[in-house]
Amino acid sequence: MAHNTRVTAEENAPPITCILADFVATHPSQGWDAGVEHEAHRTLLNWVGCAIGASRHATVEAALAAVQELAPSPQATLLGRGERVDIASAAMLNGITSHTFDFDDTHLRTIIHPAGPVASAALALAEHTGASGRQLVDAVVLGIDVACRVGNAIYPDHYDRGWHITGSTGMLGAAAAGARLLGLDPQRTAMALGIAASQPIGVREQFGSMTKAFHVGGAARAGLMSALMARHGYTASIRALEAPRGLLQTYSAKCDWSEVTNKLGRRFEISFNTYKPFACGIVIHPSIDGCVQLAALHGLAADDRCGPRPQVPWPRRPGAGRGARRAPDRPVRHAVRVPRRWRAHGAGARLG
Repeated sequence: MAHNTRVTAEENAPPITCILADFVATHPSQGWDAGVEHEAHRTLLNWVGCAIGASRHATVEAALAAVQELAPSPQATLLGRGERVDIASAAMLNGITSHTFDFDDTHLRTIIHPAGPVASAALALAEHTGASGRQLVDAVVLGIDVACRVGNAIYPDHYDRGWHITGSTGMLGAAAAGARLLGLDPQRTAMALGIAASQPIGVREQFGSMTKAFHVGGAARAGLMSALMARHGYTASIRALEAPRGLLQTYSAKCDWSEVTNKLGRRFEISFNTYKPFACGIVIHPSIDGCVQLAALHGLAADDRCGPRPQVPWPRRPGAGRGARRAPDRPVRHAVRVPRRWRAHGAGARLG
């Protein structure tokens, strides 16, 4: 066992960085069954819809205004908008839009929203390089697999410490997708993952503010840049993920290496992706669904109010914490917070 200042870490962890790099670089195109392919298409369509839906939100307007001060080259598309920006900024902005309404996909085991970071980086790079649709889908499937397998290895300890796991694993998925699109070999793909490993993004204190969506966009941009830097010879530790002072052992006490390697190339985490019926954090959905059912059962009118406060047993908090209560962005705040009172609304329910 190796000892950091006060923390015991595992010295002989398997070479996770190289294992994932080899998988991303060498796995055959469309090397999965029809069910995985179908889920990849659904994931991409859901991501596009979420991004277009929020493309005119104040969150996006503010971020785009900041980007335009940098006079970006018109390299890539912003979904739902006419402006074009450089590929790194496009990855960031499309990542922000895809998460602004909290309507994006969810990998249930880890509550990662994988398409935001991965697809946002992949689309920008695919547009820039002229990649085919087939190459884009391959990159998204493999990138999501990397992000979610790392998430499986560290969840829930990593999340419980306060990290926003979508941003703090998404940069790895985005880097993997970028490396695949650029055709990097296993060695340079490992460098891309290593560079991204020094850029985890996002803490849960930001939930309920615009910055929650930046975690997704920032991860997309970080991963894309990591792949580009690796392409041009920039180097990183070959053990950036698994070393005693590497990413996983630094930000999580739980590091189940088997979650990364088990059935790698045979089981794909995108198969476990889900899509939201309500535009808010998934941990709030049971409460909303309960109110919908109560409204239907008791014939409640739109302005009727339910007196009892809803109880949310899992997780032990509704995903937001103190940040959501203090955040100035009321519509954004309610996406991650169970309100104190509820209004019934016919077949649906709205927050009161």
